[in-house]
Amino acid sequence: MIPLLNIPKLHSPFQTEIEESFRELLLTGQFINGPQIEEFEKKVIEFTGSKFALATGSGTDSLMLTLMALGVKSGDEVITTPYTFFSTAGSIARLGAVPVFVDIENSTFNIDPKLIDAAITDKTVGIIPVHLFGNCADMTSIQKIAAEKSLFIIEDAAQAIGAKQNGKFAGNMGDAAIFSFFPAKNLGALGDAGGVVTNNSKLYKKMLALRSHGAEKKYHHKYIGGNFRMDSLQAAMLNIKFKFLDEWTNKRRSVAGYYNTQFAGIKELVTPELENDFHVYNQYVIRVPANRRSSIIELFKKREIGFGIYYPAPLHLQPCFDYLGYKRGSLPKAEIACLENLALPIDPNISPDEMKLVAETVKEGMNI
Repeated sequence: MIPLLNIPKLHSPFQTEIEESFRELLLTGQFINGPQIEEFEKKVIEFTGSKFALATGSGTDSLMLTLMALGVKSGDEVITTPYTFFSTAGSIARLGAVPVFVDIENSTFNIDPKLIDAAITDKTVGIIPVHLFGNCADMTSIQKIAAEKSLFIIEDAAQAIGAKQNGKFAGNMGDAAIFSFFPAKNLGALGDAGGVVTNNSKLYKKMLALRSHGAEKKYHHKYIGGNFRMDSLQAAMLNIKFKFLDEWTNKRRSVAGYYNTQFAGIKELVTPELENDFHVYNQYVIRVPANRRSSIIELFKKREIGFGIYYPAPLHLQPCFDYLGYKRGSLPKAEIACLENLALPIDPNISPDEMKLVAETVKEGMNI
């Protein structure tokens, strides 16, 4: 069997260190906040180059916290992509604001900046571009639009820790950025965990309070916030794994390079670009016609090769967003991408023979 991601194998070289760290944490009894959280936030600051970082309970918590800190309220409109995980738009809607979807670029799966201007109204307050699969959206164009229209930018970098554009790490191209440390991410915790970075001290101080029910000091609540804190156990795990992040990212990029070489020149198969600034490949996603995808999936199942569909349905066609009035055909590029995407195994520990089998199976499914 070739899994999409083999988490136990990833952890095995430092299993003893994990167990010792957890044992020490159990003895301290500091399961909320404390030194593990402080250490993790320092590591995030050092890694991203951002001035401030907050550890949170999940990527979704990070989005909610940041939107609340920026003052997003009922009736506000926030522009984002329909082709991403649900929490991006879901967090906007949970605050009573309106997610406004803009179609994607065929080449990157990311939001198309050329279409953003037409979506801006007098109710628009911000833009949430998603760095999908570990590849930064076109932030130069998005920053220009935001500056001209006085809109905030939240980088949804849930899948993109370590990604770069124009020499800047994801997290330094907007008012704030959010990360997810869900187990399947490039830097994964034991369960749900997330983070926020910003270079704005005022925004940071507000988020710090909102993270703990809006309290600037215990039992004194300046804002109505929430419980958006990361457990210390998750921070302990992430602190150990952080030192392997660059190595794992480079291995992912190496696997992606191999696949790109194997698939070069194949008609109807589109690969993600390796050198689009610095893609960190949280997923390696190809595009193939829907009928070819079905053939490849059938072979993958037969040979026990892991795969993923990111994503099977765009957000604007999800039943919970019917009230927004989008119809099939409203955002055609996102809709077609849902029928053509296929994620291949990108585990940092995948062997050369396994990579070869994956590539050969894709080619067979494409009738090459």
